[in-house]
Amino acid sequence: MSENTKTSYSDKELQEFKDLINSKLDRARGEFNDLRGQIEKSSDENAEAKSTGLDDGAGTLEKESLNKMASRIAKHMKHLENALVRIGNKTYGICRDTGKLIRKERLMAVPHATLSIEAKQAQLK
Repeated sequence: MSENTKTSYSDKELQEFKDLINSKLDRARGEFNDLRGQIEKSSDENAEAKSTGLDDGAGTLEKESLNKMASRIAKHMKHLENALVRIGNKTYGICRDTGKLIRKERLMAVPHATLSIEAKQAQLK
């Protein structure tokens, strides 16, 4: 049966996606924790600089940048966690616009995708 006629992925395929997502989630959590540590260090350094009157704004800019990166990673982790929920519900890989199965190659590249390439392109028009 081709992917064009399938309506869902098999349990074996879902497990493969789950393993991939868990791997990406572990990596993202590690990056997030590293950033949180950098933010805390930056906050401590900013407090020290302010107490000596040497605050030049560079520390604030760095902290804002770190917070933006942490926010992006947190959003990415939430998308991955939502994908795990869809795997549990056996709705993973089904395009939310067309209801058709998203190609496996797309899901391997972007495992939290909820739209097929066709639906995504139509959205951009």
